Amino acid sequence: MGKIAFVFSGQGAQYPGMGQSLAGFSPAAKAVFDLADSLRPGTSQQCFAGTAEELAITQNTQPCLYCVDLAAAKALEEKGVRPDFAAGFSLGEVAAAAFAGIFTEEDGFRFVCKRAQAMQEAAEQNPGSMAAILKLPNETVEALCREFTQVWPVNYNCPGQLVVAGEAGQLAEFQAKVKEAGGRAAPLAVSGGFHSPFMASAAARLERELAQTALRPARIPVYANYTAQPYGEDPAGLLVSQVKSPVRWQETIEALAAEGVDTFFECGPGKTLCGLIKKTVKTAKVFQAQDAESIQGALAALDG
Repeated sequence: MGKIAFVFSGQGAQYPGMGQSLAGFSPAAKAVFDLADSLRPGTSQQCFAGTAEELAITQNTQPCLYCVDLAAAKALEEKGVRPDFAAGFSLGEVAAAAFAGIFTEEDGFRFVCKRAQAMQEAAEQNPGSMAAILKLPNETVEALCREFTQVWPVNYNCPGQLVVAGEAGQLAEFQAKVKEAGGRAAPLAVSGGFHSPFMASAAARLERELAQTALRPARIPVYANYTAQPYGEDPAGLLVSQVKSPVRWQETIEALAAEGVDTFFECGPGKTLCGLIKKTVKTAKVFQAQDAESIQGALAALDG
């Protein structure tokens, strides 16, 4: 087997009941939820028993996802899986940074709560939406975006899938252009135009927040959304920039594969990243790690 990467799920992967199985399965995972409850009472209950509507509110989504992402990684590590690299999709990058020791777990959780609040308020000030564009080359989608003043490419997910964000009216016109060009647009159920200039005010707030937070060297390389390269001397700058800039996920996975990673564990709810990875590196082995069952299945597959 080659090298292992833990990749951490992003916003949109949440679902009611997430994390409850992890907390019962792994003491290390339960400790993540206990810490969160000490800093933000009711977080674990929100994960385990919150409604889909409640979990879809950004101020709830991000702290809850951070906990489930980090708890899944801690459970895997507790069972003996040691990653060589880490990366996270959008919100997942904060969990990756905490897992790698850039943040303490407390500071990571506090930061993700601030991030959620700042992004929700920015979304309310600059209403926007997002859509996944399929069946068109990135260059075509980028060219179509340039025809509009408030539509931007924001998530480079995998070959043939690029997410755009923008003002709702312009985005509707943009989607018509996509159809004319032979592509397909799939609107996303999100509460804002994330990773776009609409998030500039959130980024400015988080820059001030991180100026007061002690960040530490990573114990394993963490790949940044903003550069698709490992963190260097300015982790705070990367975490701020990613809020208002595109997520270069396809490049990140290609860079990890070039480093010899052939096995990926998606830490957190769902299997979205597993699908994107398989479309990017067809030979990769991908495993879900979202609950006791999926982790036990992954461990059995590795042992086999």
